[in-house]
Amino acid sequence: MQVEQLEQKKKHVKKKRNSFKDVVDFCVPIVIAVVIAMLLKMFVFANAVVPTGSMLNTIQLGDRVIASKLTYRFDDPQRYDIAIFYYPDDESMIYVKRIVGLPGETLWVEDGKVFVQTTDGQTLQLDDSFVTVEEPTGDYGPYEIPEDCYFMMGDNRNDSKDSRFWENKYVARDKIIGKVLFRYYPSINKIE
Repeated sequence: MQVEQLEQKKKHVKKKRNSFKDVVDFCVPIVIAVVIAMLLKMFVFANAVVPTGSMLNTIQLGDRVIASKLTYRFDDPQRYDIAIFYYPDDESMIYVKRIVGLPGETLWVEDGKVFVQTTDGQTLQLDDSFVTVEEPTGDYGPYEIPEDCYFMMGDNRNDSKDSRFWENKYVARDKIIGKVLFRYYPSINKIE
């Protein structure tokens, strides 16, 4: 009789051990996946929802975008990059705009056309082929962009709250979160 009881206890203990092992086997991959996702979000990727039409037609109202946080760790932000950054007038807000002015440049807008005097003294009219909603208008500037700062504008120039209108006109490099790579909702598209 005691042998049978011992056998039953062994089976019960083994069954409990198997149940615990099954739970651990199920939970460990989930925990690992969550930790990896958190690390990627903290150090590699950022995401944002674009709540306005300021970047039409490149990015649509309500689009969700992914940005690389690593890009600007190894390279300087470039003109025409679309970036996610902390809004200079309220750093609790995140904005998505195009970089049009670089550190040390002077930028102005004449009749809706954007011009820069580069650090080597050249005067350039910037490409506006991505500005497709309507012909931009207005005169703004000149703006002398401080070192380590950038001038941002939306692609929908006539309907964009951007550097032209902010109290703090420039975005410091350390306030740029990342370079937008693609939109992932409502459709997946690479951002050019």
